[in-house]
Parts: sequence; structure tokens; C-alpha cells
Amino acid sequence: MPMISNCFGSLNWCKGRKDPSAQSEQVIATKTFSYSSLRSATGDFHPSSRIGGGGYGVVYKGVLKDGTPVAIKSLSVESKQGTHEFMTEIDLISNIQHPNLVQLIGCCVEGNHRILVYEFMENNSLASTLLGSKTKHLALDWPKRAAICCATATGLAFLHEEVVPNIVHRDIKASNILLDENFNPKIGDFGLAKLFPDNVTHVSTRVAGTVGYLAPEYALLGQLTKKADVYSFGVLILEIVSGKSSSKAAFDENLLVLVEWVWKLKEGNRLLEIVDPELTDYDESEVLRFIKVALFCTQAAAQQRPSMKQVVEMLTKHVHINEKALSEPGVYMRHASKNLGTLDESSSSHAYKLKRSENPDASSTQFSGDDIVTEMVPR
Repeated sequence: MPMISNCFGSLNWCKGRKDPSAQSEQVIATKTFSYSSLRSATGDFHPSSRIGGGGYGVVYKGVLKDGTPVAIKSLSVESKQGTHEFMTEIDLISNIQHPNLVQLIGCCVEGNHRILVYEFMENNSLASTLLGSKTKHLALDWPKRAAICCATATGLAFLHEEVVPNIVHRDIKASNILLDENFNPKIGDFGLAKLFPDNVTHVSTRVAGTVGYLAPEYALLGQLTKKADVYSFGVLILEIVSGKSSSKAAFDENLLVLVEWVWKLKEGNRLLEIVDPELTDYDESEVLRFIKVALFCTQAAAQQRPSMKQVVEMLTKHVHINEKALSEPGVYMRHASKNLGTLDESSSSHAYKLKRSENPDASSTQFSGDDIVTEMVPR
């Protein structure tokens, strides 16, 4: 049976949430599970229960004693945080609720074990259903893919704008976009998330995330802002449209990364060539709009990328996108190896190269973000 942990003080997690007593502390209760109960729920973490994994841990399907199915993630990188600090952050995350965020049910902190317990998502992840092997592949038509893009953007905008402190996820990728039984997406895995207190525009940190999704300024300088998530989301849109993985595939005879390939097709006015061959019935103008939004998100200069709130508007509202404000995407890759994978906190940001636009105007012109969208239909 799970136990309930004590609260860790006052916390206002959502802007606009009414607190009848601003003076009183908000009680936060996070379920804590014993290690033995999670072993029992997963059949002693049996390989047959494994449903996913990566550089930051292995995920198992488990069934709690009350019959509730859950996803149990055993973190593979031992946290340097103390138990109190770790639980404080877990309390914050577990109290954040949104239709497009995976609900964290609780955790286990025993000895060196750091385990997270999430709600179970029936259709696994986008990486599995859309980009994975044929045995796990599920057909997703364009309306489903468009809905996944829009809902994921909405969840990410919520993290960036509504949660207090704001949260930068740091690892937006296909394997962290989980799908419920109706293919509604939810953003999962907050193991890398960084909290942004008020008035903080960026933090300098070691690079953590997945190659193929990392924003150039973050990979090179360790400078983390919300725009790093925007870049990753832009790559995700391109994967959803193309049905191809940015971290596993190379494109063209020059072995380009996904964003390079798409930019090359844009310059040749051949953007629809990236569309997944499985998609035979789709609105060409809508697909082109999604691709162009992705290109805005992946521009080399972080300040030229839109906010996630603007991204949601570009994807869901009748707006005209100002393509004249679009500049070439930033690209980086390992010098020592062509293999793409997950970075941990010890990875050196100097292992990356940024390919900047050769257009001097693109590198010097600053855009406020409002320049991206014009002729917006009034709300």
C-alpha cells in the first residue's frame, strides 16, 4: 500500500488559481511506494513487463494491489539530490494536472532507488507507435497526427506559461509523448525538467537531452531557456509529418539530419516530399502550415523562435504565417561519432557543431516573435 508523505511547505502551482487563504500553506501529498510493492507490481521487474527505456531509466508496466495499471520508471542515473530536495520537486510535479500531461502518481525513494510511478498509457509512445518497428507500428491518419501536434503544443505551453515556477521540460521527443486509448497525447518524463522562478530568463546548466532534438545554443553553451523546448517541439512536428525519426535516420545522399533535409526541400519548393508515404489523404495547405511552423521553431537563433503560446495559435487558429521572417535552422552533431543518442549531465557541450545561416541578414536581424504571425483572426 502506498504511504502519504508530509508536505514540504507552501506552493502555488498554477497562475490564476484562487486560494481562499493566501496566508495558509497548501498541503501537498505525494504517494510514496515501497520498493517491495513495486517489485511485486512488476513481477520483480521482469523483462516481459518492460514497455520502454532509454538513457534515463527503464519503464515497466505494473499493476498495483488495487488493480490499477501503472507505468513504473526506475531511474538509471543516481540522483545527486538529497531525499528532501528530490521529494520537493516530485511534489511540485505530482500536483500539476493538465489533459496533455502524464499524471505522476507517486515515487519510491529507498537507498539508491529513485523510481517514478505514472498513470499507464495504453498506446505507449509516439516513438513506438509511429516511428518504431513494424510489429508495434499503428496507422495514424493526418487528423490524428494534427491533433497530437496541437495537443502536445498546448501541454507544453501550459508548462511554460501557467505553472509557477515555469517548467522547461528539456527532453521533448517522440518517446516522451505518450498516447492514451484514444490516441490523445500526454507529455511524460519530467526527470530532466528545470524549474524557472519568476524573473529568470535562462539558466546555465550542463547539457542533458537527446541528440537530434537539442537546440544549438543549449548544446553548445549549456544556456537553457523555454526556446530549447520550442526547438525540440519543432523537430517533433517534422517527425510526426514524415513518420521518420530525427535521431536514427539520415536523409539525402549527403546524410543530412532531419531539419537540414526539410530546409533543403523548402529551398527547392518541395516541402511535401517529407510527408509520410502512409498518408494518402490529407489537406496539403494544412500540412504545409505545420511544416513551416516546425521550421520557425527550429531556427538557429533562439530569439527568433516563437513562444509555445504563439505556436499553439499558429497550429490551431486561422492566421497567416509571415514566411519572410523565417531563417535557416540550427544544426549540430557529434564530432567524434555519427551515432545519435541520449546525453547525460556529464556530456560535454563542446562535442557539438552549430551550422549557422550563411545569410548575414538572417544572423543579425532580430524578430520579436510578433513578426512571425500576421493577420490573426480576432479571438
